[in-house]
Amino acid sequence: MRILVVEDEPKTGAYLKKGLEESGYSVDVAADGADGLILAQQEEYDVIVLDVMLPTMDGWAVLKTLRATRATPVLFLTARDDVDDRVRGLELGGDDYLVKPFAFVELLARVRTLARRGPPRESELLKVGDLEIDVNRRRVKRGGNRIELTPREFSLLQLLARRQGEVLSRTQIASYVWDMNFDSDTNVVEVAIRRLRAKIDDGYDVKLIQTVRGVGYVIDCKESD
Repeated sequence: MRILVVEDEPKTGAYLKKGLEESGYSVDVAADGADGLILAQQEEYDVIVLDVMLPTMDGWAVLKTLRATRATPVLFLTARDDVDDRVRGLELGGDDYLVKPFAFVELLARVRTLARRGPPRESELLKVGDLEIDVNRRRVKRGGNRIELTPREFSLLQLLARRQGEVLSRTQIASYVWDMNFDSDTNVVEVAIRRLRAKIDDGYDVKLIQTVRGVGYVIDCKESD
């Protein structure tokens, strides 16, 4: 099982990583809110341990943005024990709340409970024509041929496939695939689409990723006129 720890205090982050890895988990650590959000959006985690007071983005902002696309269980860590803070965290979509200082055995028990609960699965297998996307294994095939994608390419393809037939603007794509401060005036989205097309569509008669001029992009097994 994979755990993401978002904690800006180096000693606490290292302590949690060591303890959770010794308990059998694979652990990634992010030292600020923006980096934690990017990892949480790009990768598949069983539980996220999220500090509230973080640089660049606080835990509230991270969770609010994350909940637009992910249902990964979140355990808040904070030095603040106000009832209002606990209620705010739960209302934003947090699953549990642990106040610092804490006993590691208690944190571990809560992580295990959340991991067993897990997020609701949307769809384990997405299909667009002869394209198959195994969401949980992060594997992609077209016409039975395996296609290797980078994490960013997979996130982009998954977004398009989940919204099959719906035209997504460059701004929408940027807000889901990149961080919230992404400058949509750059050509990063176009470059990413071009690279994804080279892997998904080159060599196939039916082109799945289509451009709607002046609007954005759509994935569909029906070619546009």
